[in-house]
Amino acid sequence: MNSNKKELLPEQRDELLRTLKARFEKNSHRHKGLEWAKLAAKLEANPEKLWVLDEMEVTGGEPDVVGFDKKTGEFIFYDCSAESPKGRRSLCYDREALDARKMHKPANSAVDMAAEMGIELLNEEQYRALQELGKFDAKTSSWVETPADIRKLGGAIFGDWRFGRVFIYHNGADSYYGARGFRGSLRV
Repeated sequence: MNSNKKELLPEQRDELLRTLKARFEKNSHRHKGLEWAKLAAKLEANPEKLWVLDEMEVTGGEPDVVGFDKKTGEFIFYDCSAESPKGRRSLCYDREALDARKMHKPANSAVDMAAEMGIELLNEEQYRALQELGKFDAKTSSWVETPADIRKLGGAIFGDWRFGRVFIYHNGADSYYGARGFRGSLRV
């Protein structure tokens, strides 16, 4: 990566585009009616977004297109790895929760890491929509963007897939587990 800008080197860009194209073609049920050529042109025109997608990829997110916003002309990517991305686990929910821990602090928080990567945590509606495209988090769980009223009370929410359905739970925002990470979204 170029250290001054959030931009990939040409060989990194080409490798990422090959990976994204293969995933796009393999999982056409996630984005019916969308064409790779239009998406590829949009990606080529937005090198900063390619950098973000690479961050999603290298942390284990396996980003893929899940929709297209006709109003804005943006393609919508979600992390589509079967389990919560490996490179984004063992994180408490946000900076406030991280700072509140007195002992055994994790390395980062989900909200901070998402911001550093340039993505947004999936909200509950998005998480449920993702689960309509397959079974995700059958062995792990993922932090979900938490409404302010829940966060104000010290909690945070997360989701997973168990017993043939999606569950959304709560936990203290300062908790963290080896099997809990977060999933993000990106608009290109």
